[in-house]
Amino acid sequence: MLDLTDFSFIHRYFSAEKQESLLFLFLGIVSIGLALVFFIFIKTNPSFFRGAAIPLLAIGLIQLTVGYTVYARSDKQRLDIAYQAGTDPHYIIGTEMPRMKTVMNNFVIYRYTEMALALAGLALFLFFYNSTGMLFWKGLGCTLAIQALLMLGADYVAEKRGKTYKQGLENFIKT
Repeated sequence: MLDLTDFSFIHRYFSAEKQESLLFLFLGIVSIGLALVFFIFIKTNPSFFRGAAIPLLAIGLIQLTVGYTVYARSDKQRLDIAYQAGTDPHYIIGTEMPRMKTVMNNFVIYRYTEMALALAGLALFLFFYNSTGMLFWKGLGCTLAIQALLMLGADYVAEKRGKTYKQGLENFIKT
């Protein structure tokens, strides 16, 4: 039975969210940096690297934005939700559970999008694997598949954490 004053599951969830957001920030910075190197400095095989730079830049910007956004709001959100749950237990039912339902539904959309991007990237890479004149598409496909799989893995971890948190919310409601 969960003690009504035990909000450690809220603190654990948002602390872990904040930690993972640092990974997203790091991946975003590295991806954008690599994209710039590929666009500006790589002179050998430029078609392949220009193709590779596009998903690095596009997904890197997403990683950077998501990482920063989650990092910036996690502490406030953690404290606000713990406070609201302590002062108004109905807050969990009326606000936090619906928010988490949306978050969990979004993970399904992210999963299928990332799987589709990974498959599209792999298909491009394999289709143009032996085509020396189509190195741009080979580079784009290779990097798209890698970036999509990285995002899929990170979102898998976040989704598992979200399920645990949602279960904590449900247990809180039952008490």
